[in-house]
Amino acid sequence: MGKKRIVIHGAAGRMGQRLIALAAIDPQWEIVGALESANHPRLGEDAGEIAGVGPLELPLESTLPAADVVVDFSVPEATVSLSEICASQGIPLVTATTGLEETQLKTVQDVADKIAVLWAPSMSLLVNLTMKLAEMAGESLKDCESGVDVEIIERHHRFKEDAPSGTALKFGELIAAAMGINHHRHGREGQTGPRAADEIGYHAVRIGNNPGEHSILFGLLGETLELNVAATNRDAYASGALAAARFLVEQPAGWYGMGDVLGF
Repeated sequence: MGKKRIVIHGAAGRMGQRLIALAAIDPQWEIVGALESANHPRLGEDAGEIAGVGPLELPLESTLPAADVVVDFSVPEATVSLSEICASQGIPLVTATTGLEETQLKTVQDVADKIAVLWAPSMSLLVNLTMKLAEMAGESLKDCESGVDVEIIERHHRFKEDAPSGTALKFGELIAAAMGINHHRHGREGQTGPRAADEIGYHAVRIGNNPGEHSILFGLLGETLELNVAATNRDAYASGALAAARFLVEQPAGWYGMGDVLGF
């Protein structure tokens, strides 16, 4: 298979820079576009220089060129607009943008009628494997007579704008479906009384430059199971996104997730 043409959307951001850096040294990819908003102050600068890997003769621009796949780490409004542009040009889209409102997510889902779209709140391969393990644990414990308490703790860097993380919410969604839990509680304060049985608790920590850590706790009387997955740097997400892109360029139109990439 020859090189595939890839475009990075959100190329000047923290994740975009790592995608540029890793794709630039991967012989499977030819980076043909590094995109940002039309009013971005660094438009025209070399994306390689911005990413700290030296000149790539790849200017930061705002117009989508012809490509085999687009990888998007941006903001909800930009992702919605990008999805429609990709659909009009027939370009598969990998996106990890979180914080999408229900109507925004539906717009992105709708374009999967025309192109292959892969959306995941985390591109980390180990996060997605841990999601599968959490789902299995929930399914196995759902009928435990003593009851099961489920708590999700997530830690991210001080610059993250949404809480809890999209990844934490996805963990909760999967566990809730497996266990038949209907209530989601965000934090606790004051005289809360005994813990409700039918709930999943979420706790968001914002500290330093933590690139992402999730702890999923299943508590029974007398014992606790904890699943913990942590990134040491952003390359975990960038590498997973490139793996998703390699998968997606071979797929027909449709809606995909990281479980498809991992084969479950």
